[in-house]
Amino acid sequence: ASQRGLLPVSPEAIERAVEINAVAVPFNKAAFALGRLQAVDPERIAGEMRNSLPDVVFQPLTGLDDIVAHRTDLLTAYQNAAWAERYRRLVGSVAEAEAKAVPGSDQLAVTVARNFAKLMTYKDEYEVARLHNDPAFKKLLTETFEDGARLRYNLAPPLFSKRDPQTGHLLKREFGSWLGGAFGLLARLKGLRGTAFDPFGRTAERKMERALIDEYEARMTMVAGALTASNHAAAVAIASLPQQIRGYGHIKDENVAKVRALEPALLEKFRNAGSAASARDRIQNLQSA
Repeated sequence: ASQRGLLPVSPEAIERAVEINAVAVPFNKAAFALGRLQAVDPERIAGEMRNSLPDVVFQPLTGLDDIVAHRTDLLTAYQNAAWAERYRRLVGSVAEAEAKAVPGSDQLAVTVARNFAKLMTYKDEYEVARLHNDPAFKKLLTETFEDGARLRYNLAPPLFSKRDPQTGHLLKREFGSWLGGAFGLLARLKGLRGTAFDPFGRTAERKMERALIDEYEARMTMVAGALTASNHAAAVAIASLPQQIRGYGHIKDENVAKVRALEPALLEKFRNAGSAASARDRIQNLQSA
């Protein structure tokens, strides 16, 4: 914004403010300079980062086997091996159906592999705790901030948070550093997720997230059972819908509503394409006979 002249203050004034604030001055000035460079020469930034950071950061997994292996590890850490196996079963059945209907293509299976894992790893209280309790994250905090830095957590847990009286949206609250210790205990309780003993699972948001998983699994099982070369493109579009579900709280609710509004037309397109293909096959069989 500064580089593009969208701010009412000069870049020099912003740098001076950083100096006056006297917190991580070199780091913040460097970040500001990089942001300005990104506005005018993003490829230079990308090139420098490719040279200095691990390749995995810039080479996302594309092969089906690699994606499934990565997501299996993620889902096991997120919940357990049974949760990961549920994921593998659906992806495997879709891949098998795609190999028969469209030999040589794995586009649908890859799409399901990405999106089913996305739905199955919704970020609830247990996952937030697990990620904050990750030794790698703690190490990063130690290396990033100077000694004496104090941690504060701004969260809006659905079970405890108040709502804005005008919008009805959850309001974030600030929690002290003591919450970091509580995260360790909460992370170990992830086995309660989705059970009758889950104290967080009764909220509307958590129920919706679990329903999305069940709905996607049922929908893609149906798609795999009726897949043909003619409706393959529509199947990929249906499988891709969770990509549009982003954010948390009311933002996620709005995106889910948009996705559910798109589903009927895509499903109709999938069925019509499949019916047309079946009709053509019957005519060809009769002509051959």
